[in-house]
Amino acid sequence: MKVYEGANIRNIAFLGHSHAGKTSLLSALLYTAGATPRLGRVDEGSSVTDFDEEEVARQMSLSTAIGIAEYGKTKLNLLDTPGFNMFVHEAKLALPAVEGVVVVVDGVSGVEVMTERVWEFANDFELPRVIIGARMDRERADATRLMESLRTAFGRNVVEVQLPIGSEKSLTGVVDLVKMKAFTYQMGGNGKGKEGEIPANMAEAAKAGHEALVEMIAEGNDELMEEFFERGTIGEEHLVSGLREAIRTDRVFPVLYCSGLGNIATDRVLEFLIDYLPAATDRAAVQSMVKPNNGTPQARKVEDAQPCSMYVFKTVNDPFAGRISFFKVFSGVVKNDSTVQNYTRNSQEKLAHLSVMQGKNAVAVPELHAGDIGAVAKLRDTLSGDSLGDKASPIEYPQISLAEPAITFAVEPKTRADEDKLSNGIHKLMEEDPMLRFFRDEQTKEFLIAGTGQQHIEVVVSKLKKRYHTEVNLKAPKVPYRETIRGHADVQGRHKKQTGGHGQYGDCKIKMDPLPRGGNFEFVNEIFGGAIPRNFIPAVEKGIVEAAQRGYLAGYPVVDFKVTLYDGSYHDVDSNELSFKTAGRIAFKKAMEVAKPTLLEPIMHVEITVPDEFAGGIMGDLNGRRGRIQGMDNKGGKTIVKAEVPMSEMLTYGADLTSMTQGRGSFHMEMAHYDVVPAMVQEKIVTAYRASRGQEVEEE
Repeated sequence: MKVYEGANIRNIAFLGHSHAGKTSLLSALLYTAGATPRLGRVDEGSSVTDFDEEEVARQMSLSTAIGIAEYGKTKLNLLDTPGFNMFVHEAKLALPAVEGVVVVVDGVSGVEVMTERVWEFANDFELPRVIIGARMDRERADATRLMESLRTAFGRNVVEVQLPIGSEKSLTGVVDLVKMKAFTYQMGGNGKGKEGEIPANMAEAAKAGHEALVEMIAEGNDELMEEFFERGTIGEEHLVSGLREAIRTDRVFPVLYCSGLGNIATDRVLEFLIDYLPAATDRAAVQSMVKPNNGTPQARKVEDAQPCSMYVFKTVNDPFAGRISFFKVFSGVVKNDSTVQNYTRNSQEKLAHLSVMQGKNAVAVPELHAGDIGAVAKLRDTLSGDSLGDKASPIEYPQISLAEPAITFAVEPKTRADEDKLSNGIHKLMEEDPMLRFFRDEQTKEFLIAGTGQQHIEVVVSKLKKRYHTEVNLKAPKVPYRETIRGHADVQGRHKKQTGGHGQYGDCKIKMDPLPRGGNFEFVNEIFGGAIPRNFIPAVEKGIVEAAQRGYLAGYPVVDFKVTLYDGSYHDVDSNELSFKTAGRIAFKKAMEVAKPTLLEPIMHVEITVPDEFAGGIMGDLNGRRGRIQGMDNKGGKTIVKAEVPMSEMLTYGADLTSMTQGRGSFHMEMAHYDVVPAMVQEKIVTAYRASRGQEVEEE
């Protein structure tokens, strides 16, 4: 593969709802450009960018992959991103690497939930957008209905630059409203169109479409507006440059039509992307990340003459090649076998085996210029989000912030061998997927795995089994309840045991009182006059602490209490540390019996963002979950609901929210505080605990 300079490179991300036709379109573009010998198909598992076992089995993209098309004198790095809601974060992570976006919309379904979500991603990164009405050869595909859907969702700046010739199975080509020419194709052909005159039955529609396009382009440009008023139109040369400028400043969102499976109008898509989307070097200088006390931000121009710098936007762990890092060269020239500094981790890395990725295949290259996208294997320390480059000219690029995981499962290895392999496999998958979390709950002692939803976790479990030969069971995590007291106790704990030799004797008197939330545990020694020898007092405290960890009501740790040791007695021969430790445990149990024990539950601070029409239903649902609404905000047609809700009511909220909002809602939650469990709920928890212990439940 040739080495290209930034002016001849287009980096473009394909975004859209799941099953909108992104992967099929990208496969057709690669075939039309001659990058692949045959037209790849998702249903056959032969597409270039859906190559993972899980993707082939599920027939959907699960992570971002790259296809490279060399067309004319231009190289197009085409990033195929997932559109399913549980994997759409991959699309966001890919956007720092591109200068333009293609939003793919299904010709039948129109704008869907994730279409709106990825549109917001492109807004956040201020990226110019091209909209493609894909799968226009499907039954019930309708360009008029599609345009209505697009304008309703994205405003009047959405304008057609093509019209489809024919519809559904009779789709044969497109009319180019800039050139005012028709391009016709053979279904399933090589994607190269035959130029001709506009069909007579479309002449009027084409004229109206051309005029609408001209007006839209002239609207924001004084010179073009003047030409438009003088001549009633704009010359093709000025129309092309005006459209290019309007797209790059987000004044116009152009709409094209095609069929990926039928390979119709894909050459027009390639030429449009080359002509109208920015080159890699057209990007404004890239701003560095500002850290506290680190001075003012730097900016680095995307050009070869600048010092070398690169940003790693994706990591893949290949069973054979090891860790592969995908990076964007923001400045300078990256050469094979060169050594660079990892600014993020303050370490050095050698760039051996520099390559570009065509799907799963690495194509070796000697160097990559500013603006290009490449990959390198076996970097020691580097992970996604890291910045690397010339040691003498450090610059650290901003990392992408993602929402917190929405669902958590307890994970249990099936065998001892699986337990030994689990940590290694999970951590390699976490390097690939920043939305994946794995940790151990210190209270419940469970290993927990968190992700965007149940299907996300199921994919992780499947990869663990297939890649790392590790099998696990998933189950709902335990809620980390705690116990506390609400009253005062004054008790004696005495342990006396006589055996053949030395006996055991320990005696202590304690007072127990509640502490404020978050007080945890406080031990006060008020022994005077040697009622208990000083060397035995820590044993009393240890016995109380150990007993508190085991709980009293339902086996959960006891917190927020104070113990005052104020009296006791000992025996010169029979007293020892073990005896006083046991006496402390006995005193603790007696104190809990009279100090009004109760359960505490974790309360989560929850922030839910939904379209306005779902706000009422969301608040009603939160009330049913024992939630307390803290406030509401409105922002751009979205309602942000803030509430405090018990964790036990939120374990399946991700799936429930998707169902309630047709997948258009999102939420974030974090630990707020602990609060007392209501009596009825508490009774169920205690009853379940005693039943699990095989104890008889006493009826009150």
